[in-house]
Amino acid sequence: MTSIYWILPFALISALIGTALLRRYALSNSLIDVPNSRSSHTLPTPRGGGVAIVVSFIVSTVLLGTTGLLPWSMVWGLVMPGALVALIGFLDDHGHVPARWRLLGHFTAAALAMFILGGLPVLQFFHVYLDFGWVGFGVGTVFLVWLLNLYNFMDGIDGLASLEAIFVAIGGTLLYVLTSTPEFVWLPITLALSVSGFLYWNFPPARIFMGDAGSGFLGITLGVLSLQAALTNPSLLWSWLILLGVFIVDATCTLFVRLLRGEKVYEAHRSHAYQIASRRTGSHQRVTLAVVGINFIWLLPLSVLVCLGQLDGFLGVLIAYAPLVVVALRLKAGQRDS
Repeated sequence: MTSIYWILPFALISALIGTALLRRYALSNSLIDVPNSRSSHTLPTPRGGGVAIVVSFIVSTVLLGTTGLLPWSMVWGLVMPGALVALIGFLDDHGHVPARWRLLGHFTAAALAMFILGGLPVLQFFHVYLDFGWVGFGVGTVFLVWLLNLYNFMDGIDGLASLEAIFVAIGGTLLYVLTSTPEFVWLPITLALSVSGFLYWNFPPARIFMGDAGSGFLGITLGVLSLQAALTNPSLLWSWLILLGVFIVDATCTLFVRLLRGEKVYEAHRSHAYQIASRRTGSHQRVTLAVVGINFIWLLPLSVLVCLGQLDGFLGVLIAYAPLVVVALRLKAGQRDS
């Protein structure tokens, strides 16, 4: 057990130092995100710092498995799909990977994760337990692919994707404690520390961006963590979906509005609700901190009520998402700039 006291600091420090080295690498190799009409930032900024999160978390997770603090099934269920998604993102950050090949790689990684997990966990709808059987493999795969891509979409202003990951990981840790399964807290704690090391360099004004390698990795990792949590307690999947509410609602509303408007959804844009809010306020930091406030004041209490059985999970998601949908639509998410 004493090994955890050096693994956790390692996750934080390695990501902190790793991001600094990646920033130097990006500057020396011209890996710079130059602002354009679709950008939410105004200054050229190095990108690709999310690789530090990937390396830090993967190494720390393997160490947790080696020391016996985690079963290897949980370790490989995170490490193998996450590494594949990060590799695809890394190649895309350094050049260009056609969308069809990126999507094929994403589905391969998600399918691998579902294979290791053994399918979609049993879900609870209003006290009825549903086992999706083999259909669950497909449903879970699509869920993970959507989550990793929406996380990429939501990584558009300084600090937002980092603080969201830290919040969800901390919230997931609390849920494990409240449901009397503290032996599983090490993975979300490790993820929060790895992202915190990167956040030092990414907090507004950002000195380096996460890049596709980092955002895609966080998306699929949080997705797999939510499914692993549901294996211990079916209600926890709903709780994790509530924790991820801001990202899921913004990305999904934006996608559907753009589809209804007949726009090419695969084209780059800056019409997410958070991007519109950052332009209206003239500040990345205000929007990022506002999201953190919504997470702690609104989403976390609902998530806790669901995990404690005080609120049905599906109903809890509907209650949590409803005002977020209203806010996204009022901000005109998915609509072109006037």
